[in-house]
Amino acid sequence: MRDDWLVRSFVRHRLPPEVGAAIAPELDELGARASGPLWDFQRADRLNEPRLTTFDAWGNRIDRIELTPLWHEAERLTAHYGLTAHPQERGHGDWSRVHQFLLVHLFHPVTDVYTCPLAMTDGAARTLLAAGNQALIDRAVPRLTSRDPARFWTSGQWMTEATGGSDVGLSQTRAELRDGVWRLHGKKWFTSAATSQMALTLARPEGNGKGGGGLALFYVETRDADGQLNGIRVERLKDKLGTRKVPTAELTLDDTVAHLVAGTTHGTRSIEPMLRVTRTWNSVCAASFLRHGLGLAEDYAAKRRAFGAALAAQPLHRATLDDLDAESAGAFLLAFLLVELLGREEGGDLDAAGAALLRLLTPVAKATTGKQAVAVASELIEAFGGAGYVEDTGIPVLLRDSQVLPIWEGTTNVLSLDLLLRADLDQGLTALRQRVLRAVTAAADGELRAAGLASVAAVDHALAWHRGTGDPAARQRGARHFTLTLGRALELALLVEHATALVGTSDEQPARQACLGFQRLGIDSLRD
Repeated sequence: MRDDWLVRSFVRHRLPPEVGAAIAPELDELGARASGPLWDFQRADRLNEPRLTTFDAWGNRIDRIELTPLWHEAERLTAHYGLTAHPQERGHGDWSRVHQFLLVHLFHPVTDVYTCPLAMTDGAARTLLAAGNQALIDRAVPRLTSRDPARFWTSGQWMTEATGGSDVGLSQTRAELRDGVWRLHGKKWFTSAATSQMALTLARPEGNGKGGGGLALFYVETRDADGQLNGIRVERLKDKLGTRKVPTAELTLDDTVAHLVAGTTHGTRSIEPMLRVTRTWNSVCAASFLRHGLGLAEDYAAKRRAFGAALAAQPLHRATLDDLDAESAGAFLLAFLLVELLGREEGGDLDAAGAALLRLLTPVAKATTGKQAVAVASELIEAFGGAGYVEDTGIPVLLRDSQVLPIWEGTTNVLSLDLLLRADLDQGLTALRQRVLRAVTAAADGELRAAGLASVAAVDHALAWHRGTGDPAARQRGARHFTLTLGRALELALLVEHATALVGTSDEQPARQACLGFQRLGIDSLRD
């Protein structure tokens, strides 16, 4: 934690002093573990992958998935550090989410994407609490947020079917009410973390109409009281480009006992609290990969010599790393603004403008940081030269695993269209512009103030497009550019704000350099 100027300065200057002082020792401890034993463990464990055993020696179907050694260690550390407990415990009030996600930021890149089930677990707890189903809350939430490894549960999120990924309204899983018990029948095509003890899933109660309105949200425990799978068959594990340590499976549900979370219709509305949480995890994990990869590249550049000098002393290589520092710093500050707003919302401390900003930033931050993760990961691979292409260096996996971040929890296009269809879009845009203005107002330095004004101009350009483009096809074609412009403009404003706060401190120079470097790269640099 202390080796990264950005995280160090964020804890010192963004958090209330008493919160920063309270959590710093734990961050230091996990940071030391992540940069040492866990990093070594991950590389040593790289050839292990989940394994599915369909039948036992006597021909009985068992569908047992064996996880990797690092995943078992990650589960233990999750409980130890309370990675899903902090939002429920609220030990630091509204800042508890920031505490949680700073730990996640250190934990994520060295635990083979164990953050995948953790995101769904956190989201499931929030969804059950929001639904107010007390029986399910009492049954599941204490386990989903437990600090006891023997009691801790993770949750799956079974939404995707072959008929439709993002278009969940095409789901064909059927829910049958028989003798007072709901039973599910259907196939789930992409279920990450298939070894979880429970899952939330969508299904259509018999007699309901088509589309998302006819779906209901169900709670499923994956095993019955005897430890047998609950009407679930694991057909196969997915052979994926990345996230290969995550046991992602195709499942058949055949008479699977389930419980309604809320009503028998409009289940897609019930998953909104889950998506708000999981998209926040996605944003933080994107920034985490970037800062982790940059740290590795900086360390390599300091040790690798070429043309008579260390790579770090070569002007072009230094400039490349500085650009990556700027991109990753923008992603980090955007992700943690989203985290801060989420924590304040859960504490009941957001006004109407703040709530509208949170709803707008959830898709904007996820889309923006996801695209940055892939672009920067590719540059980081190149920064190692041929070594970046060799598996046992631990570098190639950064690119493979980053590639999922623009896909999970809604692709860039889906999120961009979702943004344009929001009923409170205008309120959110007004709140975003106010937040940008607030971020740049304090900048007295001429260069920083110019960077801040560039961010304001980009937001105003996006607002003009939004207000002046009425043709639905034109709005859809421009949706991605609109979304990413908002995200990158806000990132630049946050970099201005952070650099201004650090004037006169030991971290002033890197913060200023990141801000001006981001401005030079351009708010529009990710346009396709």
